This record gives sequence, structure tokens and C-alpha cells, in this order.
Amino acid sequence: MAFKEHPRDGGERWRLFGRLRGAVCLFIFQFIFVHHAEAQIRYSIPEEMKKGSLVGNIAQDLGLDLKRLRSGRARIVTGENIQYAELKTDKGTLVVHERIDREQLCGDVTPCSFTFEILLEKPMELHPVTIMIQDQNDNPPQVLYPVQTGGSLVAEMVPRSADVGYLVTKVVAVDVDSGQNAWLSYKLQKATDRALFEVGLQNGEIRTIRQVTDKDAVKQRLTVIVEDNGQPSRSATVIVNVAVADSFPEVLSEFTDFTQDKEYNDNLTFYLVLALAVVSFLFITCLVVIISVKIYRWRQSRVMYHSNLPVIPYYPPRYSDTLGTGTLQHVYNYEVCRTTDSRKSDCKFGIAGSQNVLIMDPSSTGTMQRIQSEKSILDEPDSPLEVS
Repeated sequence: MAFKEHPRDGGERWRLFGRLRGAVCLFIFQFIFVHHAEAQIRYSIPEEMKKGSLVGNIAQDLGLDLKRLRSGRARIVTGENIQYAELKTDKGTLVVHERIDREQLCGDVTPCSFTFEILLEKPMELHPVTIMIQDQNDNPPQVLYPVQTGGSLVAEMVPRSADVGYLVTKVVAVDVDSGQNAWLSYKLQKATDRALFEVGLQNGEIRTIRQVTDKDAVKQRLTVIVEDNGQPSRSATVIVNVAVADSFPEVLSEFTDFTQDKEYNDNLTFYLVLALAVVSFLFITCLVVIISVKIYRWRQSRVMYHSNLPVIPYYPPRYSDTLGTGTLQHVYNYEVCRTTDSRKSDCKFGIAGSQNVLIMDPSSTGTMQRIQSEKSILDEPDSPLEVS
């Protein structure tokens, strides 16, 4: 049966193989050609140093001259694939070449260090150098139990008959840092009833500090904070749900309602914020529109007030016909002929006065009725004023 190799396992295998191969080559090379120096240099630096940071003055510590470094073509020889240090031959110093992560380099192994050698030619010399990596508090604690789930709700059950010191659960956390940076402490930050539970400072155990009674709420919510001992300290927070009940159906009903209430409150808050935003936007929009209209009308009134153009009155169509009275738009003459029987009466309508062009002198004092009567006399065939 063939097993598929995990990429991480393969990388570790090739890394170990490279180290072994480099060590063997260096041993053979040293044994045959190289004079190994007695002095061994050790440096201690913190992890996560920036690239180019000073590690130490290798020329001064080895008692070498800068001319010797340049003439001997001094360089670093290492079996590692990654070169974490760099030699500056012009200054005789060692600097950080790549960022060093102690957890990635050594894992849980303490102390953490890596070794390389300074090689010089004419004559050939090898000077071993060891660099110790000091751990920094760059990782917060990681909570392993209880598992924090987003959708489901996990609760620890406590019977109502529980006595003082009853072990409810234990918070389990780890820190990948080393030394005192990995020392963890547990504190109870919030609780539904702080007089009912306590958390062990060193072990994270949650226990009852008094006897459980029937008056205690079924749903208990505890917030535990986990802190490390680094400087500055890093922390993680875990929420522990505790159900004070004697039967599982009671716990299920209570915590189902709790979850639904939480979702309802979250939805209600969202809709309230959305409604407030919409109302605020509409109010601001209306206010801007009203102010804009007011400013526009004010500017128009100012323009008309300062204008020197003559005012031209506007006359509606057939303005000259407005001398007529009544509901008709034109002036008509009516001749009514009546008989004894009103149903056989005839009405004769005259010609509208507006059909002829009428030129009036402003100094004239005549009326429209007089002009119409004269027009009727001229139109009659028996009129003495008619010219044949």
C-alpha cells in the first residue's frame, strides 16, 4: 500500500538531509585541508530582528584584521539552505540576513541556536560561530478547550445537587513561545453570577464556590481570559456556557431559546441601525433641497429687482373684445321678434362686432353701442345715407 507524503513532512526530510550532507562535507573538508581554530564565538540575539541588524563584530572578537578578512576572502560556510547571517568584510561585522522566527527554526526545542563557520583562505582557517536565539513574546495563547464554535452552542452541565468545589470544566490553552513567555494564567473576567463560580489561576479549572440552589438561573455565561507572562503580555478570551439543570431536555429548551433570542437581538439591532441611517439620509436630502430652492428664489428676486429693462404688459388673445358684458366673449346685437305664441318666436342674431376692424381714437368719447347703431343704419337699404 502506498502512502501519500505530506508536503510538510517532505520538506522536513529534505531539510534534515541537507543538514547532514553539509555537516559531512564540512567535516571531510576540515579534516583534509583546513586548520581549525581553537576559538569559538557565541552571540545571543532576539528573534524577529530586522534585516541588516547588527549581530556582532566578528573581526574584533576573533582578533582578525580587516586586511586579513579581505585578503583571505572571508565568507560564511553553512549546511543550512537558508543563510540567516551575513558577513560584512569591509567592516568586519555580522548582520542579520533573513528574519529569524524561533518557533519556525527550532519549534519546541530549547535553547534554540544555529551554527556556521567563517572560512578564510591563504592559509585556510575555519572559525565556528554559534548564534543563540532569544524567544520574544510574539504569539498569543491558543485556547484548545472548550472549542469556540460560531453556529452551535456548547454548554457544560451542572446538577442542582452540586456541592462546593464541584468541577464544572477546565479551560485548556497553550502558548508556542518558550520560557516565561509560555507561562499562562487564567482569570474570570465576566460571569452571570460571580458568586457561584471561580477559575483556577494556574490550571484553568472552573469550580463552584457555593452550593447550587433552585433559585440559580439555568443559563450561566462565563468569560475567561488567558494571559501569558511575556512583556508585553498577550491574551486570549474564551466563553464558557454552563447549564444548571438536572435533565437534558430542560437544558435543550433553555439554550435553544437563548440562541434564538441572541439572533433576534442581532437582527433587531441591524434593522434599527439601518432605519436610522435611512431616516437621517432622507432628512439631510430634504433639508438640502429646501435650502437650495430658497436660495434660488432669493437670487431670482434680486436679479429682477436690479434689472433696468422696461416692463411689457401681457394682453391675452382678443383683449379688445372684453368690452362685452355677460358670458360671451364677443359683442353681439340681438333682434327679438315675438308672436302671441312664444313657441313660434324668431330670434335674429346680429353680426359680431369683432369681425370688423375698429380703430378707436384715445380722445373719442363715444361708446360701442353708438358705433354699432350707426353701422346698422348704414347697412339698411332704405337708409338715406346709402349711395347707389
